[in-house]
Parts: sequence; C-alpha cells; structure tokens
Amino acid sequence: MPLSAPAPREHIHTREIDCRGYRRADGLWDIEAHLTDVKTYAFDNGWRGTLEPGAPVHDMWLRLTVDDHLVVHAVEAVTDASPYEICPQVTANYQRLIGLSIQPGFMPRAREVLGGTQGCTHLLELLGPIGTTAFQTIYPYLNRMRRHASQPPPKSTKRPRLLETCHAFATDSPVVKRYWPEFYTGS
Repeated sequence: MPLSAPAPREHIHTREIDCRGYRRADGLWDIEAHLTDVKTYAFDNGWRGTLEPGAPVHDMWLRLTVDDHLVVHAVEAVTDASPYEICPQVTANYQRLIGLSIQPGFMPRAREVLGGTQGCTHLLELLGPIGTTAFQTIYPYLNRMRRHASQPPPKSTKRPRLLETCHAFATDSPVVKRYWPEFYTGS
C-alpha cells in the first residue's frame, strides 16, 4: 500500500540511491552503490556554472569487493559530479576501508577513518545501504547454495547478531520463536 495522498506540493529535489550486489567469477562479491542528487530548478554553482534542472549536483559511485565473511578486499570510489571541484580528491581515502569487516561496529570504524575532512559525507552515507545490500546479497545466496548441495546450514550456539535489531527480531517475536527457539523469550 503506498503512502496516503499528500497535501498540494511542489517537487524540489530528488536523491536516488541504487545498490546492487554481484557474485564475481573469482568467488568474491561486488557491492555497488550509486547516489545522485538533482534539483527541479536551475541554480548557479561557483565551480560548474549554471546547473540546469535535472543536472546532478552529486553523482557518486562506491564499490566494495568483499568475501563471504564480508571482509573488504578492494574499494573503488568515484565522484562524477559534485558542487566543488576538490570533492573528487578525497576518493582515494576510501582505500582505508580495506581489511574492515561489514559487521557490528563497521559504521563507527568507517566514520573513524573517513569522517570529517578525511572523507565525503555522501560517500560515507552510502556505506549503510552497502552494508545491508551485502547482507541481502551474500547470506541468502550462500544459504541457498548449501540447501542445493544438501548441506545443512551451519548450526551455531552463539546468539544471532540479528536479535533485538528490529521489531521482527525481538526475542519474544514469532520470527525468533520459529528460527531461533533457543533464544525465544516470549510466553
């Protein structure tokens, strides 16, 4: 069901973030994000002159190459359009993500190495959607492959990291009762 009908309004700005996950032939994974910001009106920019309606204010790409355990092996960051000509100079700093693992604590660590003047706010923002795209790409695919190979998924006695991260994964929810009954706290 879509949102309810809005009040009368005028469209001013569109931000689009497109994230995609790919299985590479070498067994690694490419997780890519593309961000664009466009205005519906023309405006002047000190470096680029007049930006016409629909011209991207930001047009940025970020690719993380990760393994099955979500450890970052390679990074590519590209700024095709930005409001300032110096913005693309910071993309090389994203190599600092190599060796990090997309797991709890990833975003604080990424902000530590790329926050403030060491990075780009917009590229840094893409790491959140890239992280969830990595999970959505890799874990269901690996579980599917195990099922097709008649291998049971690895059973762990450790508390799943997903518990208590959202409404569905509350320890008293029917989802936890079904998938992780040993951690279910409901009645």
